[in-house]
Amino acid sequence: MFRWTDKTIAIFVALSLVAPVAPLRAQDAPKPSSDQNAQQSGFVLKVNAELVLTNVVARDTKTGELVHDLKQTDFTVLENGKKQEIASFDFQSVDKATPLNEATISGLAAGTTGPGSKAVAVAKPEDLRNHRLIVMFFDLASMQPEDLDRSVDAAKDFLKKKMQPADLVALVSLGDTLKVDQDFTADKDALVHEVGVYNGTQGQGFAQGSTSTSNQAEDTTGYTPDESEYNDLNTDRELFALRAIAKSLEKISEKKSLLYFSGGISRDGIENQASLRTAINAAVRANLAIYSVDTRGLQAVSPLGDASTGSLRGQGAYNGGALQNNMNENFATQEVMATLSSDTGGKAFFDSNDFAPAFAQVQRDTSAYYAIGFHSANATRDGKYRKLTIKINRPGIKLEYRPGYYAPADFAHSGKEDRERDLDEQLASDLPATDVAVYLDAMYFRLDENRFYVPVSLIVPGSQIPFVKGGDKDKATLDIIGTVIDEVKRPIGRARETVKLNLDATQQARQKNIQYTTSFNLPPGKYHLKFVVRENQTGRMGSFEADITLPEMKKAPLKMSSILLASTRQPSKEQSPLVRNGQQYVPNISHVFRQDQHLFLLYEIYAPTREKLADKQPKGTKPGINLLSSLELIQGSTKVYETPVVKATAINVEGRDAVSIELDVPLGALKPGPYICQLNVIDDVGGSFAFPRFALLVREPTAPATPQPAPGSAASGR
Repeated sequence: MFRWTDKTIAIFVALSLVAPVAPLRAQDAPKPSSDQNAQQSGFVLKVNAELVLTNVVARDTKTGELVHDLKQTDFTVLENGKKQEIASFDFQSVDKATPLNEATISGLAAGTTGPGSKAVAVAKPEDLRNHRLIVMFFDLASMQPEDLDRSVDAAKDFLKKKMQPADLVALVSLGDTLKVDQDFTADKDALVHEVGVYNGTQGQGFAQGSTSTSNQAEDTTGYTPDESEYNDLNTDRELFALRAIAKSLEKISEKKSLLYFSGGISRDGIENQASLRTAINAAVRANLAIYSVDTRGLQAVSPLGDASTGSLRGQGAYNGGALQNNMNENFATQEVMATLSSDTGGKAFFDSNDFAPAFAQVQRDTSAYYAIGFHSANATRDGKYRKLTIKINRPGIKLEYRPGYYAPADFAHSGKEDRERDLDEQLASDLPATDVAVYLDAMYFRLDENRFYVPVSLIVPGSQIPFVKGGDKDKATLDIIGTVIDEVKRPIGRARETVKLNLDATQQARQKNIQYTTSFNLPPGKYHLKFVVRENQTGRMGSFEADITLPEMKKAPLKMSSILLASTRQPSKEQSPLVRNGQQYVPNISHVFRQDQHLFLLYEIYAPTREKLADKQPKGTKPGINLLSSLELIQGSTKVYETPVVKATAINVEGRDAVSIELDVPLGALKPGPYICQLNVIDDVGGSFAFPRFALLVREPTAPATPQPAPGSAASGR
């Protein structure tokens, strides 16, 4: 777990490894003349490159037929009641579709196909004009077997009998994972084959419950999540899947339709509001309309409920209360699906065993439409919902379009849920964040035969953090999130903390490094660490990834911990391997030191070999040990310094069968430059040894250093 204490604040500005180049301040820069100002003002250019697209279907109010001959000048677009300038205008109709030679069109998963599908052939953007792009999304996690049979039969019937030459269909499913089973294709046989794979699938996923095969420890705290929390987890999973599908289709400018087959989505209060809003916004930006289909069909709501609930007590079954509750619960599971459809320009289909109208509606809505784009006159990136109104200057025409969209939001206007989601997404992303420099190091110390204490230290240069003046204080806030992943890609450790910095201005935090330390308890194995740091003034983020191997020490002749290098120790009452005699070692992860600092080393030896006791030894005598350790500093090919040998003859860490060794080397007499350090560790009784090496850089002090004794006279070990 993350640890954050007041004493850690003291080490925030304790390290000043590199004095950064002072930035050019406004008062240092030459002031432009009035002529220069005039010239510069002529080159100021502000462009709003974010195009808002909306599709409009125009129908004759009397006949319901599509109207094909409208022009750009016939339309007026209003956003929150204010007129907008139309920047793009296009009309597409399936009657104008050009037959494609390619059987499969790259869209959802370029270069990837599901079983039985043909190779992906990339089509040019102009080839997709006037075609219907339909995604069938089967939420296997929420459907009962009979619901799945009904939806698969309806899909097969559409593909075999109603699918037209202009239709390009893709198949996506959500079971244990989100999968693209078939990219966009006009091949009916391939589509029917893939849909048939779903038929007869048993309910699986979070909604139906799943059997864990992991060997993680069970929760023994007595806490049991209620049904609403399971629903929240399931709903977020489904909404994130919809968002992922929408984002994969962003680069296709044509209108897309998504048929969402689901057994209902439960949502409680506002717990999923951020996920719902994100899914809708992604669909709107991708020009994707969602058509929700409740695969449960027409249901008879009984006051006594079904077999999934226990028998009722009291008068609820007789006074209408139980029936009302069951109806409300059924309506609640359809609410999210209805919202997804209405806010993206699609339609929802509930309480019907005939799914054919859903397919027909998709074809009808995308037979012919006008694509209208505009750059919003409101440049505020506040993330608020903006209502769209589109008017036509011809009488007798009815317009169908989505009612609005969410404006983009910058960091200052994003909410708590959005900010948390951004951190989670960056943590899960394969691409590193590089806007903020972050450095990380992890070490290990054995707690017992099957458990290690793993301290993790993060450093962010103070120059990367936009501190805000607050009186005589420099203030800033950092969000830190991290995860530990094992060899089979399971997250087994997580860290999350918001750090508020409130530092005295005299400490010149911008010229120092900000250090943060946390720790994990892990079993032996190989692990991958990833941490993300965000400064909360502008929202910039940085990430760092590292691998660490915690060794199996049972067969090792010399069992040794990591070697911790430090230039700072501070008082601490905590109980951890980093604390010795009330002093906590602060890891120096860069291995860069100044001449006016000390090089502190801390490391441990576990289960050292004991001497054999003589037959005449008194009873109760403990077998002794004999550990020898020293440090050599090598520059080039010459050894320039070696500490006196430290000898340990007894265990000094009770309960862990460990010997903790500390070295203190003042650096004042060493010349600036790089060094190779060799640590010599010898178990004289067992005849085992280790000679680990590491790099070290010594620099001149930032201020005149006080005279120090020669290195050899001050080295110490405990």
